[in-house]
Amino acid sequence: MNALLLPVVAAQAMWKRRRTVSIPSAEGPATGVVPGMTPRHPLRVVILGDSLAAGYGVHTHDEGFGGSLARDLVERTGRTVEWTAVGQYGATARRIRYRLLPQIPDKADIVVIVGGANDVLGGRQPHEWGEDLAAVADESSRRAGRVMVAGIPPFEHLPCMPRTLGRHLAARAVALDEVSQRVCDERPAATWVPGKLLLPFVPAYFSPDGFHPSSLGYRRWSAAVAGEIPL
Repeated sequence: MNALLLPVVAAQAMWKRRRTVSIPSAEGPATGVVPGMTPRHPLRVVILGDSLAAGYGVHTHDEGFGGSLARDLVERTGRTVEWTAVGQYGATARRIRYRLLPQIPDKADIVVIVGGANDVLGGRQPHEWGEDLAAVADESSRRAGRVMVAGIPPFEHLPCMPRTLGRHLAARAVALDEVSQRVCDERPAATWVPGKLLLPFVPAYFSPDGFHPSSLGYRRWSAAVAGEIPL
């Protein structure tokens, strides 16, 4: 990045922290069942990661990633889907690896990993991200037949982001996403889902903080992931 822009980025980051709207996490159970139409055994799905897995931006987990993805998969497969969400606000890949991963069920059909935004905001280096993501993907694949790694949504398009800061964070996100894609390419059971599939963004996709998804945003993101799952 041009060194002349660093003061602008710093000032915008400080402004952003002061203007951030606080929103609660989703309420209610972080597990659920969406009935299907066929007698085949249920698909067991785990959502693992940061505040997106924790359902920030919506009232209940059923409106969040877990419930939205389950309904997409029922529509695609006709099978009942049992879903579990394990997430934490502010979780980096390191925290997901050591704190959250041990909490997921031992047996699943699909694990969806959502993370990276906090690693971008915290300035973690791509090799640090890659080491943690690889460990999470490997352990997840031992528990599930398929691992999906959601890409990082494009920061420069988030409504809450000042322009220069958004471009700066987007460049960091691209560097981490390149590592994510390589990690998945090296693992037959893993698939990377690009965040650009969410574009174009519209205001209705976001909660009041302009960062976390609304219920419509979660449906859009889960549909993008569901469409990439080999079934």
